[in-house]
Amino acid sequence: MRTPPIVTAEEWEAARLRMLVREKEMTKARDALAAERRRMPWLAVEKAYAFEGPHGTASLLDLFEGRRQLIVYRAFFEPGVHGWPEHGCKGCSMVADQVAHVSHLHARDTTLAFASRAPQADIQRMTARMGWTMPWYTMTDDFDSDFGVAEWHGTNAFIRQDNDVYRTYFVDNRGDEVMGGTWSYLDITALGRQETWEDSPEGYPQDPPYEWWNWHDEYQPS
Repeated sequence: MRTPPIVTAEEWEAARLRMLVREKEMTKARDALAAERRRMPWLAVEKAYAFEGPHGTASLLDLFEGRRQLIVYRAFFEPGVHGWPEHGCKGCSMVADQVAHVSHLHARDTTLAFASRAPQADIQRMTARMGWTMPWYTMTDDFDSDFGVAEWHGTNAFIRQDNDVYRTYFVDNRGDEVMGGTWSYLDITALGRQETWEDSPEGYPQDPPYEWWNWHDEYQPS
């Protein structure tokens, strides 16, 4: 292993500051990319989809749980997938392990859900074993093939206006690597983080940062 040079504290700090310039450039570029996502066109979802959940049959609209936005991660847990029936796909399981407390998403009127092909009994057994608490549904129709996740994992973002649902964004492959944190999820949604510093279209909901942030057990139910 060829390691970098060993330097003095002053040299190390100078190297860190040079790297910081690049990192700030990347942060600004990431913010600009998220602003473009908020201006993506919406695609109307006109087909009715049915899922099975812990409380029975659910529509795509039901997955919103009354909130305005929905993020659905397609996880591979089903017959034919490595680990079945005890475990889901190792990569999908790593994604599930990294999901932050969903109350912060709920505070931004956003629901996160996972979906697989496995029956609910198997899903509930696996999630209990692994300690995952996000809602996890069983796909029963063409949702996966219609939204680009029949053969590979992926994350779809939706928004609703009353009972009308629209697809607003999709990311898969290495794009899923950064998913899990609250900010990463919100940055792929149509409304974003909904904070006043963001470059969003006129009329989008926005609050000052820090003011809406809270301990996860002290948010008002949403």
